[in-house]
Amino acid sequence: MEQARARDAADRPYPPARVPAQGMPGPLEQVRGEHTHGEPPAPAPRSVRRHSVRTQVLEALRVALVDGDLVPGEVYSAPALGERFGVSATPVREAMQQLATEGAVEVVPNRGFRVLVRTPRELAELAEVRALIEVPVMLRLARTVPAAQWRALRPLAEATAVAAATGDRAGYAEADRAFHHAVLALAGNQQLLAVADDLHRRSQWPLTDAPVIRRADLVADAAEHAALLEALIAQDLGVVQSLVREHFTGSDI
Repeated sequence: MEQARARDAADRPYPPARVPAQGMPGPLEQVRGEHTHGEPPAPAPRSVRRHSVRTQVLEALRVALVDGDLVPGEVYSAPALGERFGVSATPVREAMQQLATEGAVEVVPNRGFRVLVRTPRELAELAEVRALIEVPVMLRLARTVPAAQWRALRPLAEATAVAAATGDRAGYAEADRAFHHAVLALAGNQQLLAVADDLHRRSQWPLTDAPVIRRADLVADAAEHAALLEALIAQDLGVVQSLVREHFTGSDI
């Protein structure tokens, strides 16, 4: 299941929008050497909820990446993205630097940032590594965590189902990460969480020319969360292992 990512790189028109004004920096800062002409249109952000402008821009860019509105292989400059978001180039550049550490973009000197082109092999390798980490952890947790704690995670599983039912790829990606984070958090290992979260996010960046993700694929993927929780509540280790492995290796999303 856990190659949950948007593969749709279709170029949809995107209306201009502005990041909420709270905490917004001053006028747009043109940066020497970054060209804004002749590049693909920058996507408009969805509504965001955080206080920091940098964090708002970062979340909006992550949504644009998952939705395929930032196209793999294309170069985007911080001033152009800042103009579209209605903020200065500085928070955009800072957000893009964070995305570079997450393996989503790379710096192109004097031009901006290129969205990295992913290959099926890379995503398969990420899925394999995630399975190597998460399967044994979940099996250990299945033996030790009380059923009441698993039941408390049902709202998170339901949130993935709601996002899947509406076909909201970015919303599903966020809900999926929240569910897996909450499950692994029961292990009480912060280093495990940091590594798993990073791998999970990297696995969600889209492929170039990927087929459109169907709503039915998301719904089926989300259903595995509910099934996994029921198996964990019942301490059915065989079903837990089967579901988790299939979740990583048996899905096309």
